[in-house]
Amino acid sequence: MEQSYVIFSDISADIPAGYAKENDIRFISMRYSLGDEDRVCEEIETEEVLKQFYNGQRNGDLTRTSQISPQVYMDVFTPVLREGKDILYLALSSGLSSTYQSSCLAAGQLKEQFPEREIVCVDSLAATGGMGLLLEAAVQNRKEGMVPAENGKWLEENRLKVCHWFMVEDLMYLKRGGRVSAATAVVGSALNIRPVLKIEEDGTLKNFAKARGTKRALNSLVDYYEAAGDKKPGERVYILHADSQENAEYLEEKVKQINPQCSVTKMMLSPIIGAHTGPGMCAVVHFGRR
Repeated sequence: MEQSYVIFSDISADIPAGYAKENDIRFISMRYSLGDEDRVCEEIETEEVLKQFYNGQRNGDLTRTSQISPQVYMDVFTPVLREGKDILYLALSSGLSSTYQSSCLAAGQLKEQFPEREIVCVDSLAATGGMGLLLEAAVQNRKEGMVPAENGKWLEENRLKVCHWFMVEDLMYLKRGGRVSAATAVVGSALNIRPVLKIEEDGTLKNFAKARGTKRALNSLVDYYEAAGDKKPGERVYILHADSQENAEYLEEKVKQINPQCSVTKMMLSPIIGAHTGPGMCAVVHFGRR
């Protein structure tokens, strides 16, 4: 029997807006900036907004994001708890952000006010489409009758099956985030080097390979998918891109050649993650063997 509770995530997750609305997935807003303009991302952004964001990056606008404070969680969760509903919250990886820690602090305080309610916070150890895959699973688990604690346990037991393969075009964004050194960024850019990254088991981002040129980097993502993917009928695959539609279509074509029966969601990367990767980033995300 389907359970009734609210599934939350922070807005760094990438998942189709229609699916989120249909299944009542709610989001914690996050702040970001584009040049001198401060913005609040409350829902899945439209393609028009995202194109403007990545064009701004291409034109030299600096982009930043802000962490979510415990008070924001308390403000969002309190009305839901007052309605008598329980909460399952999936956070951006603790290896990339402090959102999970903030949510746990808020949940601890709210449990004192609402001791009869269940508030389950889960560290996804994932990002972007990886969170999308886990949210889809959480929705299905709720339909199959899992209560929040059971659902949260399932997510924790299966989150390390999510594989994230990334490539970026502009090394300077990784340099600003401390992912590569200044020397590596300058030399790599001069040599047309495209770093290939993955999310480690501790939820941190690791630069683990490199390729000369965009096409070779894209093919590397496909190779890693082929080696690690489940390749079952209906396999869910997310292809994310930072305003790089042609490259995303190339990835989709190659993935479907490997598994013609897979189900691909192709969408633009949220500005929360895109602020740190820059335009042109592409990713293939799926369940599999890391």
